[in-house]
Amino acid sequence: MIRLRRGTVVDVVEERPGAVEVSVQVDGEDAPSVAVAYPALVGPVRPGERVLLNTTAVALGLGTGGLHFVVAVEGSESPWAGEDAGRTMKLRYTPHQVQVEAVEEVGSAHRKALESMENLDGTPVVWVPLHSMVGPAVAGARAAGASRVSYVMTDGAALPAPLSRLAAALRGAGLLDTVVTAGQAFGGDLEAVNTFTALLVARAAGRAEVIVVGDGPGNTGTDTPWGATDSESAMALNAAGIRRGRPVAGLRISFADQRERHRGVSHHSLTALGRVVLVPAHVAVPVIDHEARREAVWTELRAAKLDERHQLVEVTGQPAVDLLAERGIEADSMGRRVNDDPEFFLAAGAAGVLAGRMAAGDRLWRQG
Repeated sequence: MIRLRRGTVVDVVEERPGAVEVSVQVDGEDAPSVAVAYPALVGPVRPGERVLLNTTAVALGLGTGGLHFVVAVEGSESPWAGEDAGRTMKLRYTPHQVQVEAVEEVGSAHRKALESMENLDGTPVVWVPLHSMVGPAVAGARAAGASRVSYVMTDGAALPAPLSRLAAALRGAGLLDTVVTAGQAFGGDLEAVNTFTALLVARAAGRAEVIVVGDGPGNTGTDTPWGATDSESAMALNAAGIRRGRPVAGLRISFADQRERHRGVSHHSLTALGRVVLVPAHVAVPVIDHEARREAVWTELRAAKLDERHQLVEVTGQPAVDLLAERGIEADSMGRRVNDDPEFFLAAGAAGVLAGRMAAGDRLWRQG
């Protein structure tokens, strides 16, 4: 069931491409709350307007995604771009199904480039299990020499790309060039029907030297080996291998997470790389100065026999962390920052650095 309530928009709190955060006074409540509106779905939202809100997540006390969402602006009609704006529907068969132009469609400006590109031609593809790892991965790739980086957002968590403050910040800082939304995810610079074509168009139209792929904000976990959205998003590495890219895995590592299953190398990473990813991948293992922690990570990876399935490469992630700080982006994951949980961010950064080095080396080889 959806918990619907009405309210009045008090003020606009923040705007970014594709999303507006507003302060809204929900009828019958004492204080204003924050709500997110997607103009592509509901049209413009202005102070003083009456809105219909989905308040389910707040009522449940959820963390990520624990906001109100604007369902409709009362008394207004959402704009429509007409039939020429694409014939693919995302959020299909829901009240908010949205019209997009998929890159695969006949008539798409990118279809010809997509059809002419047989494979990824060795393009490094970095998979990250959490959205908060996208920032260090992108920064690592740029710090290591990648000229252009694209992010493919899969549909296992948030579906609207504009929800991501991180992606907007990376774009604003000049680190991320293109966002491609795959499957039911929508709102990227380019829309793709699935991950296979999303990877190809990130290279063909986005001209990416490195592609980072993973779910949007707010993935789901259930304290079971398989019941997590990143178990499925790891399939992107299989897609990268099938399309002749070079799969690179970012490890989820933490020594600050209080949950035992996520301390050291997360069981999600061990499950994904041990049982989901069927193609050989480069697994970036971060340089860790704390000797006991470094040994714990390598012991877990070897115990899971990941060294028999994949190529484990020890790489520094520090250039990624440094570049984010230089560009004014404060890395954050579940309320923890770099000083709180350095290994987490260094692991994501290491994957980006490894991929960036691959890309830069390829460019020099082709030029030589």
